[in-house]
Amino acid sequence: LQISDALIRRVHMTEDQWGKGTLTPRMTTDFDLNLDNAPLLQSIHQLDFVQMKVSSPVPAPPILQLEECCTHNNSATLSWKQPPLSTVQVEGYILELDDGNGGQFREVYVGKETMCTVDGLHFNSTYSARVKAFNKSGVSPYSKTLVLQTSEDTQSEEQTLPFPVPLERSQLRRMSPFSSTLNLQPSFSGRSYFELRSSAHQLSLHSSLQSLNSAVDIKKMVAVAWFSFDPSSAHADIIFSNDNLTVTCNSYDDRVVLGKTGFSKGLHYWELSIDRYDNHPDPAFGVARIDVLKDAMLGKDDKAWAMYVDNNRSWFMHNNSHTNRTEGGITKGATVGVLLDLTRRTLTFSINEDQQGPVAFENLEGLFFPAVSLNRNVQVQAWSG
Repeated sequence: LQISDALIRRVHMTEDQWGKGTLTPRMTTDFDLNLDNAPLLQSIHQLDFVQMKVSSPVPAPPILQLEECCTHNNSATLSWKQPPLSTVQVEGYILELDDGNGGQFREVYVGKETMCTVDGLHFNSTYSARVKAFNKSGVSPYSKTLVLQTSEDTQSEEQTLPFPVPLERSQLRRMSPFSSTLNLQPSFSGRSYFELRSSAHQLSLHSSLQSLNSAVDIKKMVAVAWFSFDPSSAHADIIFSNDNLTVTCNSYDDRVVLGKTGFSKGLHYWELSIDRYDNHPDPAFGVARIDVLKDAMLGKDDKAWAMYVDNNRSWFMHNNSHTNRTEGGITKGATVGVLLDLTRRTLTFSINEDQQGPVAFENLEGLFFPAVSLNRNVQVQAWSG
């Protein structure tokens, strides 16, 4: 028993020592950690990265297919292809044309097609064309330059016949399209030079226009370039027939259709015959810009210059302004003549070879397309070249 008491006391003393001194932590549990990353960032900034993936090369220069390149009136069609042995993938092509006067080249087409027709060029002008290919890696060098000559817009010697012709009207006839010949000519080093000249069947109009008030005195035979109506730019309600030379409409509202050929220089004359005329509608005839309104009467906006006419009288209209009411209308079988003189910058109309009113419009400048607006009560046929 004496020993057991002594042991019990020693155990209690040891327990007190462990609980109060020995097990008490000598440092606080909270501490601060500072990480210095400046040397690491400096090392990262000094690293040089190298792209290991090898990119594909740029395409080879395209080859112009001369046998497929041609001009028609004031339009040019160009065709090209990749070199036969080229294996580089091509994503598209860029076709460039100058201004027809030796000026700077400008892009006229970007896309995947290998043929393009450019409309609305100047008559009797020389254009230079070139094409290049591109892919993700870059753009190829240019192809060789092709020089294209648009058709001549000529005028022949003077005539003394006043307008109208006393006996029978000289009929305008549709002629065959232009035929083209390709001539290779020498040029400066580093480039091949080609010249494309077009020859056309020409048609002279054996009559002349003479103003009733002497404001216009045109006594010349006119060589007329052939054109047809353009389905691609016409309103969807327009109905085409006769190789796109005859048009009507399936709507009672006026709809606009343009000719395929645009004019910017020279003297141009064409006629439109009224093949059907029911319920006294008022079709409109004249010229317009390519972006004219197609769902309204010709002349309602500022992009068309027109004469609209019913069975009794006519008016001139531009930008919805109606002027110069003139007696005399149209019936089935009537012929409306349009004379666009871009040398004098005037537009004149006739009905059955009699000039209708004074000079309709003056100070015309730019690119103009033959234009007609009509509804389902009218059918019109174009007589150009």
